[in-house]
Amino acid sequence: MLNQEQLIDNQGGVTDCSRCGEKVSAPCFYCAEHCGFYLHKVCAEGPLELHHPFHLNHPLLLMQKSPHLSGAYFCTFCHEFGDKSVYHCSSCELDFHIKCALFTLNIAENNLKELEHVALHDPLISTENGDKRLKDVSKCFGCWEPLAMYTHFSPDCGFNLHEKCAELPFKLNHVYHRKHPLVLQFNSKRLSCKICQVPRRRGFVYGCSPCKFVVHIECASQSSLQVIKNTNHEHPFTLFLRQVPFTCDACGSEGNHVSYTCGTCNIIIHKNCISLPRIIKSKWHDHPLIHTYFHHLEDFRVLDCLICHDEVNTEHGSYYCSKCDVIFHVKCAMKDKDSYEIVENEDEMPHESSISVIERNDAGEATKIKHFKHMHNLMLGPFVGGYENSCNGCMLPISDPFYYCSECVFFLHKACAELTKMKNVWHHHCQEPLALISDKAFECQECWHISNAFAYECSGCEENKCLRCVIVLTPGARTCLKHVHPLYFYRDYEGQCNACGDTTRRYGAFCCKDCNFVLDLGCFSLPITARHKCDEHLLSLTDNDDNSYSESHHCDICEESRDPNRWFYHCTTCDTSAHVGCVLGSYPFLKLGSIYEETNHPHPLIIVKKKYYYLDCNKCGKPCEDVALECSKLECKYIVHWDCVAPYFLRQWWKWGM
Repeated sequence: MLNQEQLIDNQGGVTDCSRCGEKVSAPCFYCAEHCGFYLHKVCAEGPLELHHPFHLNHPLLLMQKSPHLSGAYFCTFCHEFGDKSVYHCSSCELDFHIKCALFTLNIAENNLKELEHVALHDPLISTENGDKRLKDVSKCFGCWEPLAMYTHFSPDCGFNLHEKCAELPFKLNHVYHRKHPLVLQFNSKRLSCKICQVPRRRGFVYGCSPCKFVVHIECASQSSLQVIKNTNHEHPFTLFLRQVPFTCDACGSEGNHVSYTCGTCNIIIHKNCISLPRIIKSKWHDHPLIHTYFHHLEDFRVLDCLICHDEVNTEHGSYYCSKCDVIFHVKCAMKDKDSYEIVENEDEMPHESSISVIERNDAGEATKIKHFKHMHNLMLGPFVGGYENSCNGCMLPISDPFYYCSECVFFLHKACAELTKMKNVWHHHCQEPLALISDKAFECQECWHISNAFAYECSGCEENKCLRCVIVLTPGARTCLKHVHPLYFYRDYEGQCNACGDTTRRYGAFCCKDCNFVLDLGCFSLPITARHKCDEHLLSLTDNDDNSYSESHHCDICEESRDPNRWFYHCTTCDTSAHVGCVLGSYPFLKLGSIYEETNHPHPLIIVKKKYYYLDCNKCGKPCEDVALECSKLECKYIVHWDCVAPYFLRQWWKWGM
């Protein structure tokens, strides 16, 4: 029944509409049995099947709930949440609030009586009043530009809409698409605009469904004689109206509709490529990257993108480093907005070095340095006995070239020593650079190993990345002693690791472009040599077992069977073979002999790994066979398993796959 009175059953004058969920007051429809069921007059009169001019292909059906499992949805027009009745198109998976479907129907039919009572706001008044939320956040539901840019209806009406968007013509004959008229419609297929190439999920577009041609409202209204000037290029760009396929000289990708040209330089580009920044600072590289429309190569080399590892066509646009021999596809460099920032010039100050050079040899190589994480000066090797030690930065075995301390047992690979104090890494989600730290126990967020060597730490989220991962994940080709071809890291690769046989599970892997060789991050970073009490010699990492005698395929440490096709550690002198996990243990990257002071024990504790004479743990009473913490005071006799006292996040939760 139609209620014309001002009060309804709850005597408050306002209640919720049972169909759209918004507030309703008289006049409205209500249940004759007074059960609390109310409907807006508009909601009650809404047709069960709506043939909407903005969605001509299928009718919109009025449903009590969205057919989605939860019954909830986001409106295709306003993108607000809804859980009441909905106009739905099952073919295109579109959902509309009742008020949005009927409101846009009125716009399509040029029936604007619904907005006659709504006040108009002038854009100057809105901006001068300092409504920052309206200016920067609120968008017009039609063209999806900021609401405050043009005269608009008051947002109190429930719709963010420019006055001009409510008066758009339904059909448009446009010079960009002469075959058919363009019709105002919802962009249900999420097509990209043929002029600016930018996709948009919401709002109106002008489109031709048979040709799958879509242009944004603002792009359709641009002059056909448009000239665009931009500080990133010395000449203006002129709109080219012919719809012909082309390769964009700015980004190198294909285009097949509207383009812009520079007649002086003889280049043709997409509209949105006009504003490409000339210089950027990217997480993928330590130096600024410069945009160029073509790259001169005198030696006819093939240059691969440092991100996707595919070839870059140097006849078209790319980003390159003027200091290094590296190049990037424009699409790759600009794909993630958080991975780069625009800079003014390429001479901006780089991150501060971790070392200061004291002496150099005749070749200019630093032979004596001071590292900010060590108290003594460091000398460039070789050093007798140095190769028996591990690098204090990455905890991998020492190899040339390296620095050593003549006053204490401290070693650093040259590559580890030369890392900067602050560093941007592409595999970390925060935008700020990471800081180099040391002597702090942490779990690496890439390889999940526990370590207390050098690491890069984020001051925001406090995540840590070990030096092994930072170095091997530096973009570019990598060499592996067990493979003849270079390897490249692919973040989304999913396949089987040749070393351990496990599936990478989209954690990324190092892959060979010439064959099917694959290594996951953990196996790629395995120490080439390792020591274990089972053998007096160094054990070498081996990729296959040539011995066909099945009895030899066992581990000499755990005495269990061993897969001859999986990597293992081996001594050729003694014919000792062992699983990788049995040799390295659970904590191969903790520095033995270093101090750990984060427990409730009154004295400093030393990280140890007993080879013989396993003392019983003071916590659990079991022998300390793996990594343990021993009191630095000899008279104390205190010793505990690392796993018994370390915080949960510093305990190894996974096992080696080999």
